[in-house]
Amino acid sequence: QAPIKATCEDLSCKTGFPEDVHSAVVSRSVHGGQPLLNVRFQSCDGNKKIHFGSSEPEDFRVGEDGVVYAERSFQLSAEPTEFVVSAQDKETQQEWQMRVKLTPEPAFTGALEKDQRKIEEIIFPWQQYKHSSPLKRQKRDWVIPPINLPENSKGPFPQELVRIRSDRDKSLSLRYSVTGPGADQPPTGIFIINPISGQLSVTKPLDREQIASFHLRAHAVDVNGNQVENPIDIVINVIDMNDNRPEFLHQVWNGTVPEGSKPGTYVMTVTAIDADDPNTQNGMLRYRILSQAPSSPSPNMFTINNETGDIITVAAGLDREKVQQYTLIIQATDMEGNPTYGLSNTATAVIAVTDVNDNPPEFTAMTFYGEVPENRVDVIVANLTVTDKDQPHTPAWNALYRMTGGDPTGRFTILTDPNSNDGLVTVVKPIDFETNRMFVLTVAAENQVPLAKGIQHPPQSTATVSITVIDVNESPYFVPNPKLVRQEEGLMAGSMLTTFTAQDPDRYMQQTSLRYSKLSDPANWLKIDPVNGQITTTAVLDRESIYVQNNMYNATFLASDNGIPPMSGTGTLQIYLLDINDNAPQVHPKEATTCETLQPNAINITAVDPDIDPNAGPFAFELPDTPASIKRNWTIVRISGDHAQLSLRIRFLEAGIYDVPIVITDSGNPHASSTSLLKVKVCQCDLNGDCTDVDRIVGAGLGTGAIIAILLCIIILLILVLMFVVWMKRRDKERQAKQLLIDPEDDVRDNILKYDEEGGGEEDQDYDLSQLQQPDTVEPDAIKPVGIRRLDERPIHAEPQYPVRSAAPHPGDIGDFINEGLKAADNDPTAPPYDSLLVFDYEGSGSTAGSLSSLNSSSSGGEQDYDYLNDWGPRFKKLADMYGGGDD
Repeated sequence: QAPIKATCEDLSCKTGFPEDVHSAVVSRSVHGGQPLLNVRFQSCDGNKKIHFGSSEPEDFRVGEDGVVYAERSFQLSAEPTEFVVSAQDKETQQEWQMRVKLTPEPAFTGALEKDQRKIEEIIFPWQQYKHSSPLKRQKRDWVIPPINLPENSKGPFPQELVRIRSDRDKSLSLRYSVTGPGADQPPTGIFIINPISGQLSVTKPLDREQIASFHLRAHAVDVNGNQVENPIDIVINVIDMNDNRPEFLHQVWNGTVPEGSKPGTYVMTVTAIDADDPNTQNGMLRYRILSQAPSSPSPNMFTINNETGDIITVAAGLDREKVQQYTLIIQATDMEGNPTYGLSNTATAVIAVTDVNDNPPEFTAMTFYGEVPENRVDVIVANLTVTDKDQPHTPAWNALYRMTGGDPTGRFTILTDPNSNDGLVTVVKPIDFETNRMFVLTVAAENQVPLAKGIQHPPQSTATVSITVIDVNESPYFVPNPKLVRQEEGLMAGSMLTTFTAQDPDRYMQQTSLRYSKLSDPANWLKIDPVNGQITTTAVLDRESIYVQNNMYNATFLASDNGIPPMSGTGTLQIYLLDINDNAPQVHPKEATTCETLQPNAINITAVDPDIDPNAGPFAFELPDTPASIKRNWTIVRISGDHAQLSLRIRFLEAGIYDVPIVITDSGNPHASSTSLLKVKVCQCDLNGDCTDVDRIVGAGLGTGAIIAILLCIIILLILVLMFVVWMKRRDKERQAKQLLIDPEDDVRDNILKYDEEGGGEEDQDYDLSQLQQPDTVEPDAIKPVGIRRLDERPIHAEPQYPVRSAAPHPGDIGDFINEGLKAADNDPTAPPYDSLLVFDYEGSGSTAGSLSSLNSSSSGGEQDYDYLNDWGPRFKKLADMYGGGDD
């Protein structure tokens, strides 16, 4: 798509092609991609997006700029070739069409002659006008043949080509111009035209390899810019010169050929291209081989097709084992290979001779030897080495090994080492020295791929492998293993059960007899004689033991020899215990509940016997004769072989817990019986037969462990509550002691201490806390005279004589000290009219440091004005009263 600028400036402007039929003359031979002509589309709206199309898209293509190109190479017939060019507005989908007629170039005899000085003239076709009618489109009655211009012309420039003239220049003053690629479109400025004379010239040498032809359009307008002639197309063909050497697509070409190939075998194709016109001798190439290295076995092992560049073999004797690679120098020459006028270039062709299987593997020895300890598997016993002249690590070199004899039971296999190509003879089944002491194997080696045809060597190589078996100390083994013994339970301790012995497979070794020991005996019922393997019991065998599963008891024993190294083997003894009637049946469950009335009062019970049939059920249930109250109050009825039902015989039985003995007898021979106590709770019941007693939980029975756990929980809870109360009391006591301390905001002396003074250094850090703990112990001589008392001290009056208190038991018990002082102050009638709590912050009757009022400033105090202290706030009010009050 391309924007089309409007060329009509008058009211008659109409969008579309300026003509219905556009005729052009082109060369008879058309090549793919060759520009043929330039169609002109007139648009009154310069913003339209126009898309061009062709009715013969397989032959012609129209570019966005209106240039028509050939899609393929073909020869024009003598008759004109016609097709339709369409233009479509992409927005409105409006479409315009124009028929294009291509006429093959005639035998033009009016070409420029070198000695001709006259420039050919091209005259615009005649136009017909009607009176007061706008310009009408007319069909052209003749076309302009192409102008042929050789490339690389040496000038001088600008070089005149042709003169364009209109036959109306006699009556009108016209202006000529050309448009198209090479004129006003890139590349611009190649062709220029004299607007007055219409002389068309070229300004510089042309290069056919860049642009093979130019399609220009000539215009003739009057001085007002009005079009007076339909534009005419001018085609300028650039004539090719042989100015480009052939260039190979690759400087080095790689190919392969199998060794032993017959003459005529295709190897590879090399290709060179020439930028010159391929339809002329300038672009027609020919190939040839300049040299071959190495030159053995023949200096001409290959040839090349001079037109296509195909390289083939021409001689036999390619052998990779002798020559692995050939290097050819290939030359390409244009001018159809003319060595005088053609330009040449060279490239290198490297041909690798690939391997074929023309050499079978051969064993390096006829016999190989190895040895293996008995009973070992996955052991490499021998390495078979072969040689192969083919290329390593290819199917023609890789060896495959197989055994052809000597191993009927398949105890060996041969693997191939992928790196060395050796055969690894490996044991895959255990070998017994006592059975086989030596093996002689026959093996064969061959390649993965068969030998190439025509090779005279045998396809495989054979060798023998002699393998010696080494005797080693083997583990003894029990026979049979496991051993099954059937025995009735109840066999007493010290009874001989069986003999469990092992055998030593080492018949050719000198060693003592085997020793036996017990390895596993879960119930510790057995022992074994270390010499003869006789097993005796050390406890009574019990079929009902937890160590017996499905009547079977398993024990494991160990047999050891004294070989080097010592070896041992294990054996399992399985004792199948036959049941005897050694367990009496018991009642289940042990506890039950029933109502105190006759209905409903049935209790279902079950007999349980650890023995099995025939020493278990069916069971017989009965009540004992004594005490007599049992049969008087209760009755029992068997409802099946294992179940019975106990119920009240009387109409009413007082609520309570009763122990009911029940005699149960099994079916064994002889019978076994037992008397089991069934704890029965008799309770009041509702209509549904459920107990309604308030003590049913106790009757149901809390175990002793549950009761103890409940008591422990209660005790722990009480201890926690007691600890919490003690902690609360202690915390309240500490809080009261803290509340007794004086609020520092209420003490003037403390207010004075709140200034940001950091003290006089480390010397002021020696405090005597005893003055605070025992203020009455201050020595009398420390009391200051009345005349030097500080203004912030207590009023001057007779000091009350407090009773002397003994030192507190603990110096830090400030709480007791405060309480005693409070009591003394309450009982003293001479106490000052101050809060008595302030007394306990008093540090004694006087200060050893003296009054601060006695300190004088270095300057004259009488001349100092302290009235500004009144403006400093309540914290400095005391100082303002002391120093800002004037002489008073």
